[in-house]
Amino acid sequence: MPLNRRTFLGSSAAAGAGVALAAGVTPAEATGLGHGQGPGHGRPRKRYSFTVMGTTDLHGNVFNWDYFTDKEFDDAAHNDVGLAKISTLVDKIRKEKGRQNTLLIDAGDTIQGTQLSYYYAKIDPITAKRGPVHPMAQAMNAIGYDAAALGNHEFNYGIPVLRKFEEQCHFPLLGANALDAKTLKPAFAPYVIKKVRTPFGRDVKVAVLGLTNPGIAIWDKANVQGKMTFPGLEEQAAKWVPKLRSMGADVVIISAHSGSDGSSSYGDQLPHVENAASLVAEQVPGIDAILVGHAHVEIPERRVVNKKTGQDVVLSEPLKWGQRLTLFDFDLVWERGRWTVEKVASKVLNSNTVAEDKKITKLLGDEHRKVVAYVNQVIGTSTVAMSTVEAPWKDELIIDLINHVQTETVKAALAGGEWAALPVLSQASCFSRTAGIPAGAVTIKDAAGLYPFENTLEARLVTGAQLKAYLEFSARYYVQTPAGGAVDTAKLTNADNTPDYNYDVVSGLTYEIDIAKPAGSRIADLRFEGAALDPAAKFVLAVNNYRASGGGNFPGIAAAQQLWANSDEIRNTIIGWVRSAGTVDPSVFASVDWKLTRDGTPVF
Repeated sequence: MPLNRRTFLGSSAAAGAGVALAAGVTPAEATGLGHGQGPGHGRPRKRYSFTVMGTTDLHGNVFNWDYFTDKEFDDAAHNDVGLAKISTLVDKIRKEKGRQNTLLIDAGDTIQGTQLSYYYAKIDPITAKRGPVHPMAQAMNAIGYDAAALGNHEFNYGIPVLRKFEEQCHFPLLGANALDAKTLKPAFAPYVIKKVRTPFGRDVKVAVLGLTNPGIAIWDKANVQGKMTFPGLEEQAAKWVPKLRSMGADVVIISAHSGSDGSSSYGDQLPHVENAASLVAEQVPGIDAILVGHAHVEIPERRVVNKKTGQDVVLSEPLKWGQRLTLFDFDLVWERGRWTVEKVASKVLNSNTVAEDKKITKLLGDEHRKVVAYVNQVIGTSTVAMSTVEAPWKDELIIDLINHVQTETVKAALAGGEWAALPVLSQASCFSRTAGIPAGAVTIKDAAGLYPFENTLEARLVTGAQLKAYLEFSARYYVQTPAGGAVDTAKLTNADNTPDYNYDVVSGLTYEIDIAKPAGSRIADLRFEGAALDPAAKFVLAVNNYRASGGGNFPGIAAAQQLWANSDEIRNTIIGWVRSAGTVDPSVFASVDWKLTRDGTPVF
């Protein structure tokens, strides 16, 4: 599908290499108006206030429902999820402020993450002839979004699915740093300018610049290589913000699918920072606020001082999946013939304080029921119940199952070829601490719950030395814990904020992780087939494409030779294996490959 830049709204104007989009909103009386005396003048100064609402990382959540457990979503903090809840909050704010004194934007990662979004990408795809309208497009159109930035997960299903979703949305998908690889011009609209009518006959021009994550180039290399390129956020913000100001923008907001802390999970593989929102605020003058996404953390309000102007830039990140709604409140004053931002403040609202909007649940009720029926299809049986509850610190059967399926899949793929004689090892992570396979009937939702991401499987050539380095890097996940005394599992993992999905275990080897030792020197008694691991020995590692492309910045893997790659999701590979086997029997795949120790003594 051509990477054309589309015209989303009624009027547009070209600026530089990009596309300018402008749309008016219906006049309405402003709320929060105040009057003061201008300096040296007896007349009251004109003031106007408006609110920009924001969501991010919705990840396919419309209903307050967990399709992997087939019940209402709940977590330890009793958060709720979904656009149906967000819709209620949005209606509440619009009623309080006056609808036309509000805008609604999103910071990306919209069409991947639940079985609802998966179903309409893969099972009943929106790209089919006379295909359905994506549930996220339906819901966001009904709620009335004004713009959404592209997230990295928008590219997971390939560009044709993304383009069809874009076509179905009644609002622009923004990506100033998503460039056509051949022309180096924006492949999507870089920004939108909304004209907000005030009671004074002087519109406020609100520019929303969309920026996405440079990591797309490696995380979805198979989908974007040779088609799109993704330069850094700071570089593109510095290019576009002055243009927006020169076009008369009174307020500049960035919707950035990029966290705020300056970190990168892919190390030095790209010359751009993954989580660059604070850097953009510091380095690029002319920005009033940034809606932050990607990092899945809650930031009600963070103020970052621009190094060139000394002005505050307000950042806010609402919690993922529709758990929070950000509100940016802008107070403007009319000065020297234009509107000037006098004050910006932000906060977040919790979606668990309101009921689902029946307008949204009714709109998508049929889609929801179809997906519930799909995930409850029985595909086999299991002789025992298995759980991930203790998988972050114990070698568990359920992770053995993932590694067994991956190992067998890669062996079959390499059979009869140049690499068939090499031993195949496999890596896996505990993606969810609540996943499980029940004893008895096994459904699609049970198997799919083991692998909630759309990762695919690869085979990479590695050495014993590389495996040792890989495991040492993975073992940094544990908090250093001295020998002696009790071990509190609630405080044992996620050292330095390492997420569960960036802790890997490797099957086919045996090893100990000595958590009494500092990170980098924890792997002990590392063996293959009973003998000490030879640093020069060669192995095939079955690895997901996220890790293989550098996700998590594990050493050695991204540069390792690729021997084979599959286009199907690992989730579907597991489902297919269960269907084929008929019975999930741990005697087929169970193994004890690793354990935690302290000074050589097992922790558990």
